[in-house]
Amino acid sequence: MKTIGVSIPIPTPYASQLRTVRQAVGDPLADAVPPHITLMPPTDVHLIDLPAFGEHLRTVAATSKPFRMILRGTGTFRPISPVVFVQVARGIGECEQLESRVRQGPVERELEFPYHPHVTIAHHLDDVALDEAFDELADFKATFDVVGFDLYEHGPDGVWRSVDRFEFGSAPQVG
Repeated sequence: MKTIGVSIPIPTPYASQLRTVRQAVGDPLADAVPPHITLMPPTDVHLIDLPAFGEHLRTVAATSKPFRMILRGTGTFRPISPVVFVQVARGIGECEQLESRVRQGPVERELEFPYHPHVTIAHHLDDVALDEAFDELADFKATFDVVGFDLYEHGPDGVWRSVDRFEFGSAPQVG
């Protein structure tokens, strides 16, 4: 069974910096999960009409506008969840609107936790490793324009890969 997700990829060189820290703290998902901001969490394909969902994503992208994203500093979901992340300092509202629109239509995916846009840098590690990730990127800052989002598929090797790109303001393809 396929599992998919929808995310805003973090561009280079920032993605490399974030991956390097995730590797350094021993997160086994560092090479399997590209740095991203989730718009739709992992979802089993059998729950989705994929062609309709692709059309839905094209419509969401076509009616969205690019926006400036600023990532700054770190945060954590502890003690609720053993996660350390880089915070979204600018672009929160735009991410919330995109997330809400992506999860409508043929998906209507329920969330386990309230949506909070962020970039995970350490997950399910011991407190020492989580603290190290938190401290290592406390002064991190990245500024870039978000011009679209990607559909990802979880491969049989456990790696998440982009399988389609949806650019903002692009017209839906006909035929």
